[in-house]
Amino acid sequence: MDLLHNLAMGFGVAFTLQNLMYGFFGVLLGTLIGVLPGLGPVATIAMLLPSIYALDATPALIMLAGIYYGAQYGGSTTAILINVPGESSSVVTAIDGYQMARQGRAGPALAAAGLGSFFAGCVGTVVIAAFAPPLTGLAFQFGPAEYFSLMVMGLVGAVVLASGSLVKAIAMIVLGLLIGQINTDVISGVPRYSFDIPELTDGINFVVIAMGVFGFGEIIANLGRPAEHREVFTKDVHGLWPTREDFRHAWPAVLRGTSLGSLLGVLPGGGALLSSFAAYTLEKKIAGPSGRFGQGDIRGVAGPESANNAGAQTSFIPMLTLGIPPNAVMALMVGAMTIKGIQPGPQVMTGNPELFWGLIASMWIGNLILVVLNLPLIGIWIKLLTVPYRFLFPAIVTFCCIGTYTLNNNNFDVFMTALFAIIGYAFYKLGCEPAPLLLGYILGPMMEENLRRALLLSRGDWGTFVTKPLSAGLLAAAALLIIIVTLPSIKAKRQEAFQEEE
Repeated sequence: MDLLHNLAMGFGVAFTLQNLMYGFFGVLLGTLIGVLPGLGPVATIAMLLPSIYALDATPALIMLAGIYYGAQYGGSTTAILINVPGESSSVVTAIDGYQMARQGRAGPALAAAGLGSFFAGCVGTVVIAAFAPPLTGLAFQFGPAEYFSLMVMGLVGAVVLASGSLVKAIAMIVLGLLIGQINTDVISGVPRYSFDIPELTDGINFVVIAMGVFGFGEIIANLGRPAEHREVFTKDVHGLWPTREDFRHAWPAVLRGTSLGSLLGVLPGGGALLSSFAAYTLEKKIAGPSGRFGQGDIRGVAGPESANNAGAQTSFIPMLTLGIPPNAVMALMVGAMTIKGIQPGPQVMTGNPELFWGLIASMWIGNLILVVLNLPLIGIWIKLLTVPYRFLFPAIVTFCCIGTYTLNNNNFDVFMTALFAIIGYAFYKLGCEPAPLLLGYILGPMMEENLRRALLLSRGDWGTFVTKPLSAGLLAAAALLIIIVTLPSIKAKRQEAFQEEE
């Protein structure tokens, strides 16, 4: 009964005109920055932080939260339409979503992403309301050793995620890990592999790699084909709504993705991203040889999109209940609470119940607004694909260059994007799947940091990874995955599926 009473109070706070207005502005802005390649919720919230001085705490946090989960929606749009992931968690969506767009089925892909995101967002909000304390306790079980083991399992899962050759998949992950080493050492503060180039001391921006390998690489590949074989999306657009068969395949994927995202979103260090990769891997495993993953399978859109939205919602749990930010956006939210004189942590729920429950209720309303906003826009997004080829791709290139320039307001990022465009084209020619590279790049620095922390805490004892039950269990699961993937029968099935994809 307490839960119902608290939610009723929360909806009373969220339904005030001021809070509704700021919630609407937040999700609308979030959708726009998700769609625009190069901009992200971290940069946008950082730019908007000074503006919250004039606002009360509740509308300020409702607006900033709306920007964050609105960006998760928007990131899928460009991933599906033009193969440029707007957000890091949309990388997986691009694999099958873009293939669906090429087949004239961009409408069903966008609808599956939107409806899956809405369901996952609603469930994520209920999870926050009902299970915040126990789920936070779960996050507390994870120390550096457990995080390292979890990320090892994530990288092994990425081998399963990649189509075709195991050797190529492993090579892409290793390349991603190596690129992730270009940064400043977290413990000693010494730049590594920067070759005395100041811009490389902070590492290569994720957006630069994603745009170069996915977006520009695809454009160069298209320009390399004869004019009659280039992508023309508008040959046959089959309709804007998923078919009965699509719904039959998509709804179990949405349920599985939502469950995974709700759990993994609580974990610090990119729960939404890990969730989307884990959901894609799970869908591919469950479908087996019957799946058409990499060729436009709607489960490859519905599962990851549900997972990353559920993960985005539940990432608020450690921030609201413990004051521990699980990612960069939540760190900015903690900063916003501090600006408003609120101490993040357990006392928020007891000392500021209107803020706590009002923010949770606003997330449900925000998800509803996002569906109402985005589903009618599907037709408009599809119209973008009717723009003639000779105008569409120069516009994408220009757009992406502006996006990469605004990351740090320098030309270096644009030149790096051009370099990764050439690398992306080489991957296309060699038949390499770029998604594992991005996962390796993102998880690499986090793996290294947790590995070194675990060894520092255990005074150099490597046994710490197998003596802790949770860490040992995750490593055992990773080893089991490796054994399964290398079994002759599984290898034969993978080769058979790869030949079918060709």
